[in-house]
Amino acid sequence: MTTPHTPAGPVDPIGADLIALLKALKLGALKDTLPERLALARQHQLSHVAFLELLLADEVSRRESRSATLRSAKAGLDQSMRIDTWNALDDLRYDRSLLSDLVSLRFAEAGHSVLVLGPVGVGKTHLATALGHVAIRRRMTVLCARADKLFARLRAARLDNSVEAEMRRIATVDLLVLDDFALRPLDATETNDFYELVVERHRRKATIVSSNRSPDEWLSMTTDALLAQSAIDRLTSAAHTLVIEGPSYRQRTRPGHGAVDSSEGEVDAR
Repeated sequence: MTTPHTPAGPVDPIGADLIALLKALKLGALKDTLPERLALARQHQLSHVAFLELLLADEVSRRESRSATLRSAKAGLDQSMRIDTWNALDDLRYDRSLLSDLVSLRFAEAGHSVLVLGPVGVGKTHLATALGHVAIRRRMTVLCARADKLFARLRAARLDNSVEAEMRRIATVDLLVLDDFALRPLDATETNDFYELVVERHRRKATIVSSNRSPDEWLSMTTDALLAQSAIDRLTSAAHTLVIEGPSYRQRTRPGHGAVDSSEGEVDAR
């Protein structure tokens, strides 16, 4: 014999007194999902404890999401470049199993490096940044910066004698994302700073480097071959190398080449 379906019934209105109590406890955001949760509780006949657990889980999830957004912005991560927004077009060639392994962040836990290499426009920046977002969700400290801007920051720190503190801050973050490395030649100061950062972080903290050039080409982009070779040898000795090949994403999305949706065009995949 089948049991007739019992209607959920009307949801109790959320009164002003309840809203005031929620706000006093800094739980004001619960009022937006409370009617839905009340309906769910009635439908599934949840106990008071289960209902309370559901509400608190909602609030924890909300706070973690808000915290991650704030920390990723502070880390310099582009909010649009996440794994879920990565557009893996069919004509892009890369090791998908390696990418899945990198998303697990085992490399970061081991203090290894990641090299994301390939021509202009295939999505190197997007994937490097996306791994930074995954690390943020794991409560790791992250810093993401274009290589030239990071070196410029260190150069500026020398003017007020704060370079040691700045270098220490960069060297100790759990994950450093160095984007567009060796896009142009490094001068003597930049070469030295590159060496110092790599040495300080070697096998202790994880570093992601994206570049249009292979490590073999980096040496010619520096002013001190000995320092550069020492840094490159350390960086590559325990590195996972993800090579991406294929047509430029930006060329696909230029006017007259409308092969992808306009919403995807917001993602600047470098």
